[in-house]
Amino acid sequence: MKATYKKYILDFKRPSGTSRGVLTQKETWFIILEKDGKTGIGECGILRSLSIDDRPDYEDKLKWVCHSIHLGEQALWEALIEFPSIQFGLEMAFQSLKSETPYLLFPSPFTKGEDPITINGLVWMGEEQYMKEQIEQKIQQGFSCIKLKIGAIDFQQELDLLRFIRSNFSADEIEIRVDANGAFSTTDALYKLNQLNEYQIHSIEQPITKNQTDSMSELCKNTPLPIALDEELIGVFGLENKEALLLKIQPQYIILKPSLVGGFRGTKEWIDLAEKLNIGWWITSALESNIGLNAIAQWTYLQNNPMPQGLGTGALYTNNFDSPLEVKNGQLTYNTDLQWKVNL
Repeated sequence: MKATYKKYILDFKRPSGTSRGVLTQKETWFIILEKDGKTGIGECGILRSLSIDDRPDYEDKLKWVCHSIHLGEQALWEALIEFPSIQFGLEMAFQSLKSETPYLLFPSPFTKGEDPITINGLVWMGEEQYMKEQIEQKIQQGFSCIKLKIGAIDFQQELDLLRFIRSNFSADEIEIRVDANGAFSTTDALYKLNQLNEYQIHSIEQPITKNQTDSMSELCKNTPLPIALDEELIGVFGLENKEALLLKIQPQYIILKPSLVGGFRGTKEWIDLAEKLNIGWWITSALESNIGLNAIAQWTYLQNNPMPQGLGTGALYTNNFDSPLEVKNGQLTYNTDLQWKVNL
């Protein structure tokens, strides 16, 4: 078996804002496996400044993986515990190699174009008018669940945006999720959660920054609206540590990004623990290209979670790869009439 890797820079169509800054480009890496005339491709979707494996030796580790591919998937996955995005790329590449075609990793009614995945419509941070335009666009596009990134503009303006939605749509018509990306301080978080609760919010992701487990635990006990852990899960290795975190904080939900939590295996560990502890969950992509998004979507479909998933990021880039993935009426669909076009 031959293994190589390649870097690829994705360009945003429009600068996209989060509480950690504005994104104009997204770096990603691909592992390519070749054996007996077949090709497998996996995406290592690192997010600089957020991924636990954002380290100076990242490319060196990719080189090591390619030189050590003979060790096999299991041994490599275990050796890559501190590199969850490479774990994910490796899992994907091996599954791709085993598959009938490189991009049909997990055949199902979804990949046959028979059954779509309900997703949330993502509204990026920005000026109030820009965010309002995005909200109107998502509603026109048929989304019944909207996720707003908050924490970058004035909080009162963000409440005004929520008031705008609720003045036109009830909670039965439009589900609102908000993602603070840790933007609130521990001193004002509960006060802000109480204000947000007036607008019948489904949940808030990561209200305060990670590694404040005492404060997050208190928040989850006293919150008027459900809290979902996101960044809090990054860099937590081993089943015992994962279970200890969930037992201490006792969140209402966890949000799972395979690129950030160790691929499908790492994600499944979190899912099993959450279900054991009666914690809700859903899966979200982490700004991967359509190659990574495709693998996440196919796997997510098999998990049978009826909640809207966070898989609508495929249209963000000017130089993404053509794929059968399409968003229609607030759902991710697999259009079998469309072909993959990948030039790496």
